[in-house]
Amino acid sequence: MGGDHAPSAIVDGALAAAVQLDIHVSLVGAPRAIEDALRQVDLRSHTTCSDSDARERRVTIVDAPDVIDMSDRAAALRRKTGASIRVAADLVARRDADALVSAGHTGATVLACHAAFGMIAGVDRPALATTFPTRERPAVLLDAGASVECRPQHLLQFAAMGSVYAHVALGVERPRVGLLSIGEEASKGNELTREAHQLLKASRLNFIGNVEGREIYSGVADVIVCDGFTGNVVLKTSEGLVEALQARLGDRLSDVFDYSEYGGAPLLGVAGLAVVCHGRSSAKAVRNAIAMANRFATTDFIRRVESEIAAAASSHLLH
Repeated sequence: MGGDHAPSAIVDGALAAAVQLDIHVSLVGAPRAIEDALRQVDLRSHTTCSDSDARERRVTIVDAPDVIDMSDRAAALRRKTGASIRVAADLVARRDADALVSAGHTGATVLACHAAFGMIAGVDRPALATTFPTRERPAVLLDAGASVECRPQHLLQFAAMGSVYAHVALGVERPRVGLLSIGEEASKGNELTREAHQLLKASRLNFIGNVEGREIYSGVADVIVCDGFTGNVVLKTSEGLVEALQARLGDRLSDVFDYSEYGGAPLLGVAGLAVVCHGRSSAKAVRNAIAMANRFATTDFIRRVESEIAAAASSHLLH
């Protein structure tokens, strides 16, 4: 029920994923609205299958009477006990579903997942890992907005999780980790980045040092780490710049900077799979986000993150 084009774009993308990936999808929200959206989706646009009950076999509607609106504060989750994002998170926590995908209120999604899944051992804060293009190959930036207030050890944890993500999702054998700061020297930046630099330098991660803002899209790093406030500003500034350039240059940038190609940003650190989509997500973006969640579910992603964090902790690198 979340997102600017919900529920129609969500339902359309979810059905496409269900048919094309041969998976089952639970649509959580107001049954009547979901049924209306399902009736408007042409199943034939997603498959060559003529089976009349294909939709019924691939989709389940789960009733959730409440919705966290984008204008709500995340704390509204406490009083809206039947909120769709809360019901969806509980499905994953009970193992009635393998992963959650949402294009709704980011703060509420983070809170719902934290409450339902708990945190991976050794991780204190969750992080949103957003994928973006560079001159060389896609890279990942985290945190993109899940944890605004961070301590140095949180950035080290983000780096460890981001490295696993870059390896699994982007196929990078030994991801290069950069710390976003205002200068290349270890002494540059604020207290957070200076202390985080020392922790990263002492870790077993492939840390290449500080990365300045102008280098984000250069391809110098596969994983760029920062606090959630900074990361969200970078993300929104980048989106605004791309929109301005597209208005000037037409659609020549669309294929390169199309967020729908990546689907969404995985919420790392929580002990369950969750992918957070852009609020403006199209059916294509939702389909790709579900594909990402499915890939993580079938590659034991959470266990791999747990293993990486445990290895770092045993080496006394996560304090």
